[in-house]
Amino acid sequence: MDYLNHLFFGIYPYIALAVFVLGSIARYDRDQYTWKTSSSQLLESKELRKGSLPFHVGIIAVLAGHFVGLLTPHVVWETLGVTDSFKQMVAMGMGGIFGLLCLYGLIILVKRRLGNDRVRATSSTMDIVILLMLLAQLLLGLISIGVSFGHMDGAEMLKLMSWAQNTVLFNGTAASAAIADVHIIFKLHVFLGMTLFFVFPFSRLVHVWSVPVKYFSRNYQVVRSKKAL
Repeated sequence: MDYLNHLFFGIYPYIALAVFVLGSIARYDRDQYTWKTSSSQLLESKELRKGSLPFHVGIIAVLAGHFVGLLTPHVVWETLGVTDSFKQMVAMGMGGIFGLLCLYGLIILVKRRLGNDRVRATSSTMDIVILLMLLAQLLLGLISIGVSFGHMDGAEMLKLMSWAQNTVLFNGTAASAAIADVHIIFKLHVFLGMTLFFVFPFSRLVHVWSVPVKYFSRNYQVVRSKKAL
């Protein structure tokens, strides 16, 4: 079991992150035509608008919360006077609110992708797989909030923070040891999260890299009215 724990949480994260970075670079270099969201808005727009906004707002907030919560050193929280139990309550509260918002949008998008014949016909296998993986990951995250009610002292949270920070510092042995005895729901959540990084370069998620910052500086599009023609 110790070997498997080290494999999944001490070694696999680096494999997933290496594929995430190198795979994204290779795809951008070799196959730029596929570097897009492959939008199906022209096929159906009502449900897309209804689900896309809450999904994106929710997932951005959840990812930001994970990034700050897991990677901020514990000493910083102590210096700010934030106790472990209070930090956990805030994480559970904000994670629950934005997680449910994200779930609402994602369910609409999954239903649209699978239930609309036109959208389904233009969807690749990876389009469907990535949506279902995101749904499973989101459900695991929401279930973990319920699990957290059983230990409001923040002990499990500290172990997850230690895993994340040791992983970033390339100390896989310490990372796997830190997460060894956390609840299985947290382990599944972490493993699936790493797997999402692994499949990222092979999915439409690569559009995340292409933040449209040029929209703020590009020239306006000149549109002439029919009267002027």
